[in-house]
Amino acid sequence: MNPMQPDPELEEFATRLFDLARTGETDRLRAYVEAGVPANLTNDRGDTLVMLAAYHGHAETVRALTGLGADPGRANDRGQTPLSGAVFKKEPEVIRALLDAGADPDAGTPSARETARMFGHGEYLKWFEHYSNS
Repeated sequence: MNPMQPDPELEEFATRLFDLARTGETDRLRAYVEAGVPANLTNDRGDTLVMLAAYHGHAETVRALTGLGADPGRANDRGQTPLSGAVFKKEPEVIRALLDAGADPDAGTPSARETARMFGHGEYLKWFEHYSNS
């Protein structure tokens, strides 16, 4: 096989992993990461497993992944962070899980703080005060 061409089986496997994050299949995803799948695996848009779990409202999956070393604040290729996505989607449990794991409300473009201001989510802005110095 040409080393410059993607391996279709590997691509299919990665797609399944991202689907597990989207659907919140925490135990299966945890098992794969514990077996050696990188906790910060990214897709072709730079979305991590945490980003996909957060955006789709799966706080337990976010907690499991960050507990296994996934970066709670890693931005995708568009500068979006899991925390800003969770604010946009109004996912309070995911927001708490990300903040507890160390996500920065001021990281990303737009940041979670900016997103909360844009959409009038004052309760999240109050939460952010407990997690940052801004």
